[in-house]
Amino acid sequence: MSRVCTICEKKSIMVTKRKKLRSNYNPTIKKRKYPNLQWVKLDDGKRVKACTKCIKAINKKK
Repeated sequence: MSRVCTICEKKSIMVTKRKKLRSNYNPTIKKRKYPNLQWVKLDDGKRVKACTKCIKAINKKK
């Protein structure tokens, strides 16, 4: 299973970290950031991976 939220379809993003002194020999750092995915059991008994924002929204509706 890929690292994608099944409810809101949130996925990874590329983040560049800015360094103070940048040149050809000191490029910026590119890093991939992933969403905080957790296994959640839905009301119909299905287990899915959801991000924590969606989990909070589901618990708030109950």
